[in-house]
Amino acid sequence: MDWSNDPRRAGSAEFRGVRASHPVERIDVATHGHRLSEGGFWVLVAEFDGVMSAWRFAQVERSDVPAEPDGRRPWRGPSRDAWATSMDRAAYVRGVKHIRAAISEGDVYQVNLCRVLSASLIAEAPGPDAVALSQTLTTGNPARFASRIVVPSIDGAEGVWVVSASPELYLAIDGSTVSSSPIKGTAAPGVPMLPKDEAENVMITDLIRNDVSHVALPGSVRVPEFLAEHEHPGLSHLQSTVEATLAPEFEWTPAMWPALLNGTFPPGSVSGAPKSSALEIIGREERAMRGPYCGGIGWIDADVQRAELAVGIRTFWWTPAHGGTLHFGTGAGITWGSDPDGEWRETELKAKRLIALASSERMSR
Repeated sequence: MDWSNDPRRAGSAEFRGVRASHPVERIDVATHGHRLSEGGFWVLVAEFDGVMSAWRFAQVERSDVPAEPDGRRPWRGPSRDAWATSMDRAAYVRGVKHIRAAISEGDVYQVNLCRVLSASLIAEAPGPDAVALSQTLTTGNPARFASRIVVPSIDGAEGVWVVSASPELYLAIDGSTVSSSPIKGTAAPGVPMLPKDEAENVMITDLIRNDVSHVALPGSVRVPEFLAEHEHPGLSHLQSTVEATLAPEFEWTPAMWPALLNGTFPPGSVSGAPKSSALEIIGREERAMRGPYCGGIGWIDADVQRAELAVGIRTFWWTPAHGGTLHFGTGAGITWGSDPDGEWRETELKAKRLIALASSERMSR
């Protein structure tokens, strides 16, 4: 059976070149993260401000050729006018000004300020048709680290429903090599990056170098890509890449994942620098929990010693409360050089295309 074509079949996940089915257990990574390197194929969803969960899947398929579904599934999402934001323009601009004031006091250098868009989407468990939304995003907004994860409740633990069009690599591991590719700096197509965009990327790249160094062989941290401009649907980003060789005591030992996640999470590109100060300001200024948005989403295959985790940006997640709600996050990196109105417009630019794809005009008629 081709389980990927059944939108109501609970317990499946799909990533670039990897499909998994039949989850058999869930662990809380905070207390059992050592198991992620001991064997098996795991799907991880780490919430920015909440629980890190991992599910071990019994069946895995790998193919460089995307699966061909039996026809395009119609996605029926909320109407375009149904989306509400956790921070309106005035509140967001005010938050940017507060962050700039904190920067002027020397408390922080950069903070990622986010808002969450939400719309009612009534559905029975395990949720709306994730396959249909995934197909819609793949066609309208293809992304290198696109993913779809639907897992039911297992032994009373909460399940998860996530569909992501993330372009950003949080962590990749291949044997003894770990890499991360932070994205900072955004512009509309054809619009040049500003000095502020480059400054953002430089600060966060340095932060990632420091984060990764906690598990790296001394002297092995390197930056093979720096301030490279990448085109994405509807916008451009600046991306750098940090690589390192894992120290022997962390190379797929039980200590690896606890140390790696403790040292790098939440991802620096969606928190700020210094990270501890940025997280304190985020907790003070933002109005909604981010959930898997800005967290970590991906897979870990301990049997072949490989892993690929994306930063959970450009991500939809569904929660069952109140009959069901679809969420989407958007944000911008704030520095001293930020223009408050310009940062609001950046959040709109990042959300515009994907919210349009996830909305259903048919439902609004």
